Amino acid sequence: MATNIHFHPGSVTGTERTQLLDQKGATIWLTGLSASGKSTIACALEQHLLHLQKFAYRLDGDNVRFGLNKDLGFDEKSRNENIRRIGEVSKLFADAGCLTITAFISPYCADRNLARDLHKQASLPFIEVFVDAPLQVVEARDPKGLYKKARAGEIKDFTGISAPYEAPPSPEIHIKTDEVEVADAVRIIAEYLVQNGYISP
Repeated sequence: MATNIHFHPGSVTGTERTQLLDQKGATIWLTGLSASGKSTIACALEQHLLHLQKFAYRLDGDNVRFGLNKDLGFDEKSRNENIRRIGEVSKLFADAGCLTITAFISPYCADRNLARDLHKQASLPFIEVFVDAPLQVVEARDPKGLYKKARAGEIKDFTGISAPYEAPPSPEIHIKTDEVEVADAVRIIAEYLVQNGYISP
């Protein structure tokens, strides 16, 4: 760990930022199995919030691995570090007043709780959204053919097949995508943001 470093606080307060942006920064953390619908919902939610003229930005699992996390694999240690970094990045975005939408499998409760704690320590909201679909449903969808490869043993440590997924015990929002359309999922999340004062109606 680096030494001889000192945190340099800015001159803009969180209250000032909230008033000027007319919204509260928060991280909206979508978690769920591959092909559960996380990225689709995240894209639609970002679009919806921007059309409401809200400051919103999406961080997606695959896209982040092209840059920030391109040095990481998919073993448990790498997955842990992947989520730790995203927790730190989303915290910075939320601190900037952004409604930060993350779409990551993030299979382990401990890692999601670490991301939540990072936000809590900085007095920033963390909204966990469980994008829930049964394994047989996501396997039937399988848009990238990953489940088929995992079943054939071509992909090791694949969540839901050869690696565990630990479902959130008490997420702020629980969306069952085998029952709910994308537009309804976006509406549910947006209504939560309004009801909890993150954005104005």
